[in-house]
Order: sequence, then structure tokens, then C-alpha cells
Amino acid sequence: MYILGIESSCDETSASVVECSDGFFEIKSNIIASQIETHRLYGGVVPEIASRAHTEVISKITYEALETASVGLRDIGCVAVTTHPGLIGALLVGVNFAKSLAFANGIPCVSVNHIHGHVAAAYLSEPGLKPPFLAVVVSGGHTSIFSADTYCDFAEIGTTRDDAAGEAFDKIGRVIGLPYPGGAAMDKLAYEGDPKAFALPNPALSGGLDFSFSGIKTAALNLINSSKQKNEEINRGDLAASFTFAVVNGICEQTEKAVLKTGMKTLVLAGGVAANSHLRRELGKLCERLKVRLVCPPISLCGDNGAMIAAAGYFEFKAGKFSDTSLNARACD
Repeated sequence: MYILGIESSCDETSASVVECSDGFFEIKSNIIASQIETHRLYGGVVPEIASRAHTEVISKITYEALETASVGLRDIGCVAVTTHPGLIGALLVGVNFAKSLAFANGIPCVSVNHIHGHVAAAYLSEPGLKPPFLAVVVSGGHTSIFSADTYCDFAEIGTTRDDAAGEAFDKIGRVIGLPYPGGAAMDKLAYEGDPKAFALPNPALSGGLDFSFSGIKTAALNLINSSKQKNEEINRGDLAASFTFAVVNGICEQTEKAVLKTGMKTLVLAGGVAANSHLRRELGKLCERLKVRLVCPPISLCGDNGAMIAAAGYFEFKAGKFSDTSLNARACD
């Protein structure tokens, strides 16, 4: 069957057609309209502008996705749409468009959790992947560890208590003058510095599997401000390397504890920060040492996209979790 996936939780508008058969997927189209250049002017996502931009392109890219996939609405077996979590205004654009399109054409509609969508990106690149497994989801808004018990049932066993890793990367990148989004630029710059140049707090909290990234972000900002007050220029490469080392080390520490606690033999790394080369490398080393299978979606599927929503939606469809016209968006999980 063909599933139309629609994603609009933040600053990417995406529509994708994915062919699904017994848990195997083929992406027929995956159209993404990015707002990076718009929000770069402000150093971060402006929710009201994001919502308006979604409204301007969502119809166009949906029909472009259908045309690219060489299918029509009559061929679509289900419309899957991100309903939560995310920016409420942005989500409402996608939800209202998707359910209107679905019900006007007599097509079943299913709700998809954005975080579950990121995990489902792994199904698109790893044929035959099946739960149960551990999933580490790292993005601008989320840093969590899940036990994926079934295709639709996730238990959160660790999460950030404040900021997310991606938000911390972006904030420090912006402060040291890197272009938005700062996370990608920090990834590259970290190769130019000494990861032991600055001692920064460990974001892995003791006594459990939770994280806190506010402390490491504040410590980095204090280093930057202290250098300015002394009329000294901080070495950006060293700071990027040290910050990246501390964040990655903290995520790996909690992931190792989660693997040992649950006994899971498969780990999925997902979310926008899953594109970070340092994190992918170190988690690869960890999984090799623990003899755990690591599944990372390709970089193209780490960011927000409709294909991952279609993949997650397939399993919601199979479970019979259909939505009616009362379907709504919500900002929180």
C-alpha cells in the first residue's frame, strides 16, 4: 500500500509517499521545504513565521510528492500526519491539511508521534528491523532514551530534564559566531580543536538515565563571556571540540547504562543530532564493545521528513488506530 506522510512540527514542511508491504518500505518521494534561510535572520526558529511558511507550501509539496511518486490520491491507502509534539501553530497547519485531504477523498487518516517518527526512519534504511530495541532520540527539542517494545508502544526510560542536546549545540554555535543552525557547524569545527582544552560538566545525571544540558551550556557561555571581559579571544575550535566531547560522552554514558539495564541487543540512533559525526562514531565504538547492533538512518532521514512519518503511520494503520475529524494537534507528548 501507499502511505502519504505529512510533517510540519517545526521549520520543515515535508510530504512523502512511501510504499509499504509487510514491514518493508520503499520511498517513492520525499519532498522537503526548508525554512533555514528564513530563520537564519533571527538565529533560531520564530514560531509564527514557521506556521505561515507551512501554510504557503504544504499543498504544493504534497501534490509534488504525489507527482514524483507517479501516484494519485486514489492510490493512497492512508494519510499519516505528525500531531505531536512540536510547535502548536506549525502542527495545526499539517494536521488540518492532512485530515481535510484524507476525509475529502475517503482515505483513512492516522496520528503520528513526531518522536516515534524519528525512530521509524530506521525501518526505511534497515529492512527487517523489528522491536524490541532501544532507541536514543537526539534532536533540537528532545534527548531521550526509549524502550521500543512494539512498533507502536514506547516506554521512555531516560530524558533531559531541561534543554535538549541539539538546542545546546545551536545556542553555543550561535554565540561563537557560527551560521544557523549551529549544530552542523559545531560538528565540523570540533575537528579543528582539542576536546580536552576545556573541562565542561557532564550532562549525564547520576542515579538514573536522565540528562541535563543546561549546566554545560551555562559553563560554555561563562567561558565565552569571561574571555570577552579579559579582552581575550577564545579558541573556537577548542571550545567546539570540548563541548562536543562532553555532550557525546554524556549521551554514550547513559546509553551504555540503558543497554546494560535492559539487555537489549539492538540500538537505534535517531533525530536531527543523529547526523552528528562524533556521536555516530562514538556510539558505534560503544556498540561494538557491548556487542550490540547499532542502526543509524542515513543523514538524509535524520532531520524532519515525511517519509519517517509515513513509516510510523503504517504501523498505526496496521494497529487500526484511525483518526476521525476531531483529530487535533498538541504541543506536548
